[in-house]
Amino acid sequence: MLFYPSEKIALFIDGANLYGAAKGLQFDIDYKRLLEVFARKGILVRAFYYTAVAEDQEFSPLRPLVDWLDYNGCSVVTKPLKEFTDTQGRRRVKGNMDIELAIDVMEMSACVDHVVIFSGDGDFRHLVEAVQRRGKRVSVVSTIRTSPPMVSDELRRQADNFIELEELKSQIARDGAKPPQFQPA
Repeated sequence: MLFYPSEKIALFIDGANLYGAAKGLQFDIDYKRLLEVFARKGILVRAFYYTAVAEDQEFSPLRPLVDWLDYNGCSVVTKPLKEFTDTQGRRRVKGNMDIELAIDVMEMSACVDHVVIFSGDGDFRHLVEAVQRRGKRVSVVSTIRTSPPMVSDELRRQADNFIELEELKSQIARDGAKPPQFQPA
């Protein structure tokens, strides 16, 4: 069994990473359904969503999603995108939220039994190991079914459970008409 009904669960969603994984599997996530699925697995204490946002844009395609999550009980953690020029002179943007996610996981691990990280970023392997040393279980949600896989092998092996995103598709995919595209940075 991956989850126990009496355990306290916290979700940590790396917005850009989850978006990329779902896009690679050719579906859009219905976040209301995603939260409902995990609320049925145990006692959902908190859900965090991490994304960088462009401050200079009057309207960001990400704004409706961020607002919905905020109004529906998620703790939304944002920071401004950083703009830079790469070594080839191309304009690039960067919005890494790894540190924010890691700090919140460590703080919340004192209050929950099970941490669920929606990311395949191998940088989180040591975080998973640290949370496990505190006696907590850790599940990682990502995919190995894209080319290349969206989850690092080290992270997948370190987690107590690996949940293949494609296997959640029928439960968390948006239905009906083409949804607006939320493209986290």
